[in-house]
Amino acid sequence: MSGPMDERRAVKISKYLAGHLRHRPERIGLTLDAEGWADVTELLAAAARHGFALTRAELEHVVRVNDKRRYELDGERIRVVQGHSVPVDLKLPPVPPPEFLYHGTAGPSVAAIMRDGLLPMGRHAVHLSPDRETARRVGARRGRPVVLVVEAGRMAADGHEFRVSANGVWLTGSVPPEYLRE
Repeated sequence: MSGPMDERRAVKISKYLAGHLRHRPERIGLTLDAEGWADVTELLAAAARHGFALTRAELEHVVRVNDKRRYELDGERIRVVQGHSVPVDLKLPPVPPPEFLYHGTAGPSVAAIMRDGLLPMGRHAVHLSPDRETARRVGARRGRPVVLVVEAGRMAADGHEFRVSANGVWLTGSVPPEYLRE
């Protein structure tokens, strides 16, 4: 491929990678190790067998330019840094969180969240943002955004664990409603 990759192609590749490295590796005959890594050569071969051929250069380009820094490439291995629904252990150590973290959501979800707390909803962890602007962008993907404040420091003092992914997303098992405010 010569010249810069078409933006639509990059987005299509990124969505394909996220879907198969986070949720459905078996759909293309791919196996992830316990920490979520896939062999790059196997990934490229599996994608080609399933009608989605891409080159190593395209893969590296998407990893490099992804605005959410969603992928990690380590030699001949690739993985998504968070958001899996398949069982993986990302080997992230517990980290003391800042006093406040933020969660972006759409308006219609707020009442249920304030009643039940934040739950992982099929993922391994609840995803939290380090700042209001990032949380607002996350919430805007599903409509008019609402940013909830998470009292992370108080949660940690009460025994809840936090981890931070390679791209700066904070992860915790759940957020009980008493630690949330609009």
